[in-house]
Amino acid sequence: MGVTLKQVIKNLDAFPRAEEHLLHKTQSGALVSVIGIVIMATLFLHELGYYLSTYTVHQMSVDLKRGENLPIHINMTFPSLPCDVLSVDAIDMSGKHEVDLDTNIWKLRLNSYGHIIGTEYISDLVEKEHTHHKHDHDKDHHEDSEQKIHLQTLDESTENTIKKVKQALTDGEGCRVYGTLDVQRVAGNFHISVHGLNIYVAQMIFGGAKNVNVSHIIHDLSFGPEYPGIHNPLDDTTRILHDTSGTFKYYIKVVPTEYRYISKEVVPTNQFSVTEYFSPMKDHDRTWPAVYFLYDLSPITVTIKEERRSFLHFITRLCAVLGGTFAVTGMLDRWMYRLMETITKPKAKTIRS
Repeated sequence: MGVTLKQVIKNLDAFPRAEEHLLHKTQSGALVSVIGIVIMATLFLHELGYYLSTYTVHQMSVDLKRGENLPIHINMTFPSLPCDVLSVDAIDMSGKHEVDLDTNIWKLRLNSYGHIIGTEYISDLVEKEHTHHKHDHDKDHHEDSEQKIHLQTLDESTENTIKKVKQALTDGEGCRVYGTLDVQRVAGNFHISVHGLNIYVAQMIFGGAKNVNVSHIIHDLSFGPEYPGIHNPLDDTTRILHDTSGTFKYYIKVVPTEYRYISKEVVPTNQFSVTEYFSPMKDHDRTWPAVYFLYDLSPITVTIKEERRSFLHFITRLCAVLGGTFAVTGMLDRWMYRLMETITKPKAKTIRS
């Protein structure tokens, strides 16, 4: 009974072994074996890397966040405007209006070659002139009123500063503005301009709105920390004006985003899309040139999750590629052996005869 059972089990063997003396090793078989081993090792490393790598899954849901701030990271260069005249202003739909923001905003003075020659945290001239100037986003920022101009009086320090700014313009000074704005999580805008200046001071410095060159380079503009694969469409944007002036407006749609790493770490941030519009100065315009960023928030939040493929999936793919390679190299070896046999047999017969 035991012998019969063993015989039945042996009959089920799908991999019968040939006797050692029946095996015939060839050079072509060795070559195919080496090629097969190299291919299988390469495919194994590829599959291992594929298994260890992560992929992302995107999910969308309604944004339920309330009462949080929206961080705006800016890094821009104005090659034709000195730091003394630039101000960063923000206004949102809740009515909050901040002029010449200096919290976490830095200004770097640049020479005509773009090299840093000084650092400023706030602009003394702009800050001083805010006591004489009312900023209104919806109306004209500078009204050309002759009565108001004649009523203005300048102290000696302001006059000296105006001379310094004029000299900076002559020398081709520019300014790099960078830092972070923390604004309320509602629609609004922020803009960088000379609007913080008193109209009389601005007129004395530039001699008219058409002479304000708001050419700019956006090195970085983002609404939160970065995560793998994020693309900020305004990064490295260059807009240079020649013999003209006007207002740039960037309309931004902010999409709340959460990035979840495989380690369970969660990074709350934002993506955005943008369209832009340039309005050249006209003779009858009373507005002064500026660079506006008008943003609105999407009601949909995007969750991006990192995930890794299962080990079972890895084993399945590994068996498929290695087994397939082994089978193909086996067939290639048999074909080569038969080909060599076909070539050598006629030669052997010829020699015997």
